[in-house]
Amino acid sequence: MQRSLRVMVLAMVVGLAGLAAEARAQAAEGYHRLALYITEADADKMNSVLDIAANVSRHYSGLGEEVEIEIIAFNDGLHMLREDTSPVKERLSNFMLSMINVTFQACGNTLDTRERIEGVRPPLIEGTETVQTGVARIMELDEAGWTVVRP
Repeated sequence: MQRSLRVMVLAMVVGLAGLAAEARAQAAEGYHRLALYITEADADKMNSVLDIAANVSRHYSGLGEEVEIEIIAFNDGLHMLREDTSPVKERLSNFMLSMINVTFQACGNTLDTRERIEGVRPPLIEGTETVQTGVARIMELDEAGWTVVRP
């Protein structure tokens, strides 16, 4: 049993090393991927997420390189993407029109919880996508070599 565990761990290490090498190769070729996430219903934090996405996007654009950015909202951070409660709604709507390399993901589990509590599914700002589990999405992106940042 010890041997099979060692083999399994070694296979995981080799697999992760391969993913890391792929991520480094993509960065060397001028392609970058950033995941940002928000968990608080705080307008300053939400604006910080948008500022970081805009700054990173401009930085790599200025270098002639591509960057893909995904913003994931869960728990109280879902308010950022809610049509009815977002304190950054106007900025976010404009942002979605001008920053086509940025996608916004709402956590489906958080939406389900809010629906049970509020009696209605929260409306999302147009252009928002949904993933079933926000934290799992962050893990998947990290495992795929994305840089994950929590502002």
